[in-house]
Amino acid sequence: MMKIFAGLLALGLLTSVVGNAQGGFFTPEEVIRYTPDWKGERFPDGRPKVPDKILDRMKKVTLEEAWATLRESGFNHQYEDGWLVIHPDQVLVGRALTAVWMPGRPDIQKLLESEGKQAHRIGSQNAWPVDMLQPRDVYVADHFALKKDGPSIGDNVGNAIYARSGNGIVYDGAVRDIEGLKELENFTSFVRSYDPSHHFGSLASGPRLNSTMVGINCPTRIGDALAMPGDVVLGKDGGVLFIPPQLAEKVVQDSELTRLRDIFGHQRLREKKYTAGQIDTRWSDAIEEDFTGWLRANEDSLPVPREQIEEILQKRAH
Repeated sequence: MMKIFAGLLALGLLTSVVGNAQGGFFTPEEVIRYTPDWKGERFPDGRPKVPDKILDRMKKVTLEEAWATLRESGFNHQYEDGWLVIHPDQVLVGRALTAVWMPGRPDIQKLLESEGKQAHRIGSQNAWPVDMLQPRDVYVADHFALKKDGPSIGDNVGNAIYARSGNGIVYDGAVRDIEGLKELENFTSFVRSYDPSHHFGSLASGPRLNSTMVGINCPTRIGDALAMPGDVVLGKDGGVLFIPPQLAEKVVQDSELTRLRDIFGHQRLREKKYTAGQIDTRWSDAIEEDFTGWLRANEDSLPVPREQIEEILQKRAH
């Protein structure tokens, strides 16, 4: 598929991937090259495979907690809101598989459809990334917020996404058949809008061609955020964070420690053992020691797995 990327460059549609953080049908080798800080397991397509246990723990992380950890690590552009949310009372967590659309051009479309056939891709472009999804993936797509005649996802494609991933989407564009999508119990999704029309995204659309998919598993802009293939998606309370895979475990650990400190602090305030001024500031050595003892005494009854509490205690012992 490198010929696709080279062809796009030659035709002037794409500039340097680094320069605009958009575009390109990335090979597994390219995905690995653009995610160098991940040292763990990967999918065959090169995407980092953050362990399921981390994904499970991520569901309890607040956006504020994750945001703070990312900012401390220098990642300042990972959050986006302003979504229409399907199942807003649920949490979306999964591994990103990204895609990029751009305004349709018949010359580019012809090239990509030809290359798609050579690569044995099936159906229209909107099905290509869907066929690549793995369980617990989140399809993350930039469709440049296209609304009228823009939806590339309706209840048929939505069912295909759900069947492969068991998850929802983050889609910077419009969806159609929204009533059918709402029937998918765990299709927790963040989309820009709803429109009853459908997109025209193939050569068969003729002069109505309005969008062309130019990249899969590439750096993808979602509003003010940059999403990478393999990022852990955390969507809740109307916002979405794209968490670099190498920081996913730290985000979870920081969140769990914050949660435990809050429980301890609130309990001690109710007991009137400490004042608000003592708890709502940097803790003294005596309070830190009290917190360590409290963890040991209550580790089987706290809302954090025992093995994680043991890790916290081991770190505090050094």
